[in-house]
Amino acid sequence: MAVGYQDYYETLGVPRDASQEDIRAAHRRLARKYHPDVNKEEGAEDRFKEVSEAYEVLRDPEKRQRYDRFGQNWRAGQDVSDASGFEGFDGFGGGFDDVHVEFGGAGDFSDFFGGLFGARGGGRRRGGGFAARGADQEAVLELSLQEAARGGHRRISIDGRDFEVDIPSGIRDGQRIRLAGEGQPGMGGPSGDLFLRVRIRPDKRFRVEGRDVYTDLPVTAWEAALGARVEVETLDGTAQVKVPPGSSSGRKLRLRGEGLGGGDLYAVVQLHVPKRLEPRERELFEQLAEASDFNPRRSRQRSTA
Repeated sequence: MAVGYQDYYETLGVPRDASQEDIRAAHRRLARKYHPDVNKEEGAEDRFKEVSEAYEVLRDPEKRQRYDRFGQNWRAGQDVSDASGFEGFDGFGGGFDDVHVEFGGAGDFSDFFGGLFGARGGGRRRGGGFAARGADQEAVLELSLQEAARGGHRRISIDGRDFEVDIPSGIRDGQRIRLAGEGQPGMGGPSGDLFLRVRIRPDKRFRVEGRDVYTDLPVTAWEAALGARVEVETLDGTAQVKVPPGSSSGRKLRLRGEGLGGGDLYAVVQLHVPKRLEPRERELFEQLAEASDFNPRRSRQRSTA
């Protein structure tokens, strides 16, 4: 009897020969439709989880290839105790209804398991049976920029399991944290690993480039002209920075070691002027305009001549 399972293509509403762009587009559409924050109907959250699971498999060419071949048992090292054609072998008996295997000699048997579990599966005979390492799993760990900079401990829950995670200080977007032995259980062998891929949430105050962090520093016209010490936001609070006299917009002021993992923080000078002038302010600006012959456009013309 065939074992029912979630058809990932049907879940996303795409044909089996769909392109990666079609799969991405279908996921975006359905994720927006069923996201729990948007759709409060009963069953929407379960549907959202099904869509997410289908996309996580079909977006990865290697996982998709295994899924197309093995169906519900696509994960290398997953329990295939119901695979047809396995009767008579220790630890196996019924399951791959759409896979038919004919064993010839010992070489055929070995080649089949090598292709099924791969080098990472660690397949080996043990006490006359067969043992294989469980498959690795991956999940996304979202962090704020401040959490990534500070590091520390985080308690997370994945698929109903709770984990205490040590987050290294200065971890960057895209890096992974390995939780040994917390992946798929093995089949007579050790469990795989769980990898947490870090995703740093955007922060409108900061821009990240590698280990360096950039932030805009608004200054007044007189602070830029005369020089000043002003306060600038950092990843863990504030700091004082010296604005040298004669600074223009775009000048970068470096705070060593205030970035991610030993990187630097750059405060980028942004010159601001009052939108509305009080009478005394206007009088002083008019006096400055009469007294000064500075013309930044003329200086630029000379440099490009």
